[in-house]
Amino acid sequence: MKFVRFLESGYISYGVLDGNDIIKVEGSIFDTYQLTDQRVALANVELLAPVEPGKTIAIGLNYKKHAEEVNKPLPEEPMMFLVSSTAVIGPNEAIKLVNPEHKTDHEGELAIVIGKQATEVSVNDALDYVFGYTCCNDVSDRHLQKKDGQFTRAKSFATYKPLGPVIATDINPDDAPIKVRVNGEIRQDSSTNDMIFSTAEVISFVSKVMTLEPGDVIITGTPSGVSPLKDGDIVEVEIEGIGSLKNSVLNKNA
Repeated sequence: MKFVRFLESGYISYGVLDGNDIIKVEGSIFDTYQLTDQRVALANVELLAPVEPGKTIAIGLNYKKHAEEVNKPLPEEPMMFLVSSTAVIGPNEAIKLVNPEHKTDHEGELAIVIGKQATEVSVNDALDYVFGYTCCNDVSDRHLQKKDGQFTRAKSFATYKPLGPVIATDINPDDAPIKVRVNGEIRQDSSTNDMIFSTAEVISFVSKVMTLEPGDVIITGTPSGVSPLKDGDIVEVEIEGIGSLKNSVLNKNA
């Protein structure tokens, strides 16, 4: 199924995509829910980020070809860091470049949405704790990343974590084609099968450091082909089985 979170007539709801319609959901998708008999046309609502994560955990340098691209050795274990959940926006919202004079790159990524509390889970059991998957654009200010020597500030500005358009529950997260287009031109073209650490390995590793809660998001790293964004760009992250996450780019103070 493909779950969406949407705004209609001033109210935020969850639903399940059914063609060009949304079937409304009653209850919590992370607890007990049921499909209702209420339908709304997709064209008549505003899609929001499909989840409001309590924690957003990022994994760096998790694609073999991206490691080659930046001339770094493959990591021995997942490189984990936190970014602010207040950076999350949804489909069709604008990414607002805080420092347009800096090199600020797109990074198309598979995002894991946790479905139930996970503490010290094994690799074999890890996927049992997943609700589903969505697209992420891990927008990153390279100047600040290099200056700070760590990644939190460079990746946590408001609007720097688009998520969406849906949470898909029925994909193979370790063999999903992923593409990023900027103004229609393909910049990243890869598959999650190039990841160094599998989805299950990432979840298990993170859960042994911190307890994961329903709705938490883990973004799993980006493939090769990252490139700068600028005012006026349209950037699109597409993952097969999930869909396309499209956002415009603006200078914040323009």
